[in-house]
Amino acid sequence: MARFELKLPKMGESVAEATITNWLKKVGETIEMDEAVLEIATDKVDSEVPSEVSGTLVEILFNVDDVVQVGQTIAIIETEGGAVEAAPAAAKVETPAVAEVAKAVEVAKEAVAAPDFSTSEKFFSPLVKNIAKEEGISLAELESIAGSGKDGRVNKEDILKYIETRKSGAVVSTPQPVAAQPVASTPVETPKVAPSLNGGDEMVEMDRMRKLISKYMVESVQTSAHVQSFIEVDVTNIVKWRDKVKNVFEKREGEKLTFTPIFMEAVAKALKDFPGMNISVEGDFIIKRKNINLGMAAALPNGNLIVPVIKNADQLNLVGMAKAVNDLGNRAKAGKLKPDDTQGGTYTVTNVGTFGSVFGTPIINQPQVGILALGAIRKVPAVIETPEGDFIGIRQKMFLSHSYDHRVVDGALGGSFVKRVADYLEAWDINRDI
Repeated sequence: MARFELKLPKMGESVAEATITNWLKKVGETIEMDEAVLEIATDKVDSEVPSEVSGTLVEILFNVDDVVQVGQTIAIIETEGGAVEAAPAAAKVETPAVAEVAKAVEVAKEAVAAPDFSTSEKFFSPLVKNIAKEEGISLAELESIAGSGKDGRVNKEDILKYIETRKSGAVVSTPQPVAAQPVASTPVETPKVAPSLNGGDEMVEMDRMRKLISKYMVESVQTSAHVQSFIEVDVTNIVKWRDKVKNVFEKREGEKLTFTPIFMEAVAKALKDFPGMNISVEGDFIIKRKNINLGMAAALPNGNLIVPVIKNADQLNLVGMAKAVNDLGNRAKAGKLKPDDTQGGTYTVTNVGTFGSVFGTPIINQPQVGILALGAIRKVPAVIETPEGDFIGIRQKMFLSHSYDHRVVDGALGGSFVKRVADYLEAWDINRDI
């Protein structure tokens, strides 16, 4: 009998670990090749892990809610069929002791190599945490570093300077204010007030994804200086053009043509015109992104939100954009997105008009510096200018709401960018081929 080790697969360049949320198969059950064995969750998306072989599941090495590193063995599958009862029995003679030792060693390694910074009351950015982990800096050391950032936060320059000093052999000491000692040693505990519940009220804990969304939204507001610019756009020609071609497009391509890919195309063009919006911020540094990867905020059936990413959006024609939008949207609703599908975004678009909202003030998806909200398309009376004079007519209009990070994007750039998106939409050729 051959024993196959099922490992946690690679799930994107920036995903190093995942949490097991559910085992779909039990020990002793038969598994077909490519059949899902368990469900996992990263900080961005839920996914399934399929089996690479057919056989019988004989051993599960991790429990639900355990955090597993990419490449770690999570289960043993016995291939070639036959009696599988003897295999676990024989293995149990010596496996438990070996497994306990291996697990203890693994826990010790993780404790040394990857300290848990989540227990600290101080805020550390993901970049600072990653540098600390790579350099083997303990939580106590990290908390002792004097930060030069906002509210005394430790930024990239601070930790790199600390590492250089430590490597040079110098004694690193952080001066502590004398007056601060008594305050630190005698913390004042604020009593927690129990929530007020009336007769039919019910208190429900947030699910895992809602907790993550809550955390990211609060961190974004605390990190970026949000500013908004709004502009109204006449999309009458786009509405007429889509009505004319959507049936032909669906018959030919097997895909529905929504307004979203049209707007995405305009945003991608505007980002090429204004590369200053296609950047991200890491501490005191600005990263100019080469690729234009558009995040597309999508609502899930359970009410949560996820942002799959269209990679190299500026290189797609309208047909390719429509296919990418539909593919990511459908897989998001079905819970079939892979972790890599939500990585690498450089700018985000959210369609608040789907729910009837005219405009909104969206929160920036960190570490990006801008997000565009698409409002509902409405029929409104408007002044129409002609060579014969002005008159009132019915036009199809919508609002574009642009939130941007005023730390690195000023009003001229933020306003010019959203105006360029509007110009591309209003200049739409009603006779355009597809």
